[in-house]
Amino acid sequence: MANPALTDKRFKEVREEDPGWAAPAAAGALDATATTSAATAAAGGVAAPLPGTKVMTANGTFAKTFFLFLFVLAGALFGWRQVTPSPANAQQIAFPGWIWFPMLGAVACAFVVIFRPKMAPVLGPVYAVLEGVFLGAFSKLFELHWNGIVFQAVLATAATFFVTLALYVFGIVKVTKRMQMIVIGATLGIVVMYVFALLLSVFGVDVTFLNDGSPLSIGISVLVCGVAAFNLFLDYEFIRQATAAGAPKYMEWYGAFGIMLTLVWLYLEFLRLFAKLRS
Repeated sequence: MANPALTDKRFKEVREEDPGWAAPAAAGALDATATTSAATAAAGGVAAPLPGTKVMTANGTFAKTFFLFLFVLAGALFGWRQVTPSPANAQQIAFPGWIWFPMLGAVACAFVVIFRPKMAPVLGPVYAVLEGVFLGAFSKLFELHWNGIVFQAVLATAATFFVTLALYVFGIVKVTKRMQMIVIGATLGIVVMYVFALLLSVFGVDVTFLNDGSPLSIGISVLVCGVAAFNLFLDYEFIRQATAAGAPKYMEWYGAFGIMLTLVWLYLEFLRLFAKLRS
């Protein structure tokens, strides 16, 4: 499965939960906009929202994505400061155990938002802050081992985001059903691989090929980063469809939340890839 928030299935479920958005105008309406909306719907298109209706826009979605990024950054700065070398031994790192609680809180918020999109305006920022705290602490661990690696991962993530957005906006990359199935299948395969490797490690089986600096491990990380990047195209397509359908205003926060999920995954994969390359 791809990003669990921004999928066709979630799009249909949200429309069923809130069937009023972008509803066709009543027959016989005198308003010109309503008449056009009804004609569009009759032709098989998406009816335009009536005047005064607050609907989702692409610009609003990306503006809220930027706000969520600021929340992640604020949380990351706090989490970063919590991880320091041990005063007794500079080779040891003091990683506070409570850092895992923000991560669990972020996961809980994510699940609630995925199944209750209307909660995105409230829980989206909460998720961003909690996720940021964990990312900041986790990133500091890597930075203490490999100086400058966090900047490299952030730069690679930002570059991937803007490049994929430009490719999508200018129509260079078009999201087709076939592309969606390939990306979803590849993402599902990655999830299964990680879960299987985790289970093997629990039973004492060596799975270092996923974490060492071997050519196989590096190749796998490059592939995973590529799949994560292609998930961004699916996110953009979801936002386009929701915007065209006249989705309600709160869906801007939901779309921004979905993009943030993919960016967090992409950043973590870049961090792991650069760590392998520098091992």
